[in-house]
Amino acid sequence: MAGPVATRIDREKCIGCGFCIAVCPDRTLCLDGDVATVCGTECMNCGHCQAVCPVGAISVITPAMNFSTFNEDLRWLPFGDFDPGSLVRLMRSRRSCRNYTDRQVSRAMLEDLVRIGTTAPSGTNSQGWTFTILHRRDEVVSLGNQVAAFFKKLNNMAENPLLRLASRLFGRDRLGSYYRSYYLTISQGLHEWEEEGVDRLFHGATAVILVGGTENASCPAEDALLATQNILLAAHAMGLGTCLIGFAVEAIRHEPAMKALLAIPAGESVYSVIALGYPAEKYLQVCGRKPVVPRYPGRAD
Repeated sequence: MAGPVATRIDREKCIGCGFCIAVCPDRTLCLDGDVATVCGTECMNCGHCQAVCPVGAISVITPAMNFSTFNEDLRWLPFGDFDPGSLVRLMRSRRSCRNYTDRQVSRAMLEDLVRIGTTAPSGTNSQGWTFTILHRRDEVVSLGNQVAAFFKKLNNMAENPLLRLASRLFGRDRLGSYYRSYYLTISQGLHEWEEEGVDRLFHGATAVILVGGTENASCPAEDALLATQNILLAAHAMGLGTCLIGFAVEAIRHEPAMKALLAIPAGESVYSVIALGYPAEKYLQVCGRKPVVPRYPGRAD
């Protein structure tokens, strides 16, 4: 998202190659004689100019990204200079984890995961994502109780045939669809949660990261989900299991009081809820996916 220009150019170092001008999405830079200069008034602060400069003449004033649980290699990885087979192996090895040990995930690791999330692209570089961390099991249980209360109320509504009829006539049958698809499963899950202490929502995870977005972001939902995927893959690489909890997202979306309890401002929306912990399960091989048939809308060659 365009804002004040944070780009600084060392005119003594600049060799006038023009690479920075070619990659600038906001056309903020231009050549003044044989030296690059700032000629625009707005800038996405994406850092393309700094990253492309062969002599280190450009800097973009942005906070440093410091990880505390691993060492980062700051060298740019050239196009094609990474084994795609290794990347796909990581992607296919990541699975939704529904069995966790009671080992606590450190705050340092959770914060590093959030930082990794921010390496994802965002619309117009707005970086309008937000992250809320529950780092203790009791906090996760508290959120589980709030989600359970929401779905208990929803189940009570769905049990009423008159309300289902009204929903079919005036509400696109949303309540009836919920009743047919989820009522029995939710009822069983609520019974196990309240009577037996079985956690079928967060599956015993010891931590949760809620990924959201602000209203002023260009495309907050897409940005949040891209950051979420980064977190899921990084968590696997760091020895953690993860599971996306869509029921929690729905509860938070429809119950404003839950946002208040989580200290999430009214101007933010939660787009993913990630359960995390040390996995109590181990797999031996990767599995497939449904076949994909791409669509080519243009003329066949």
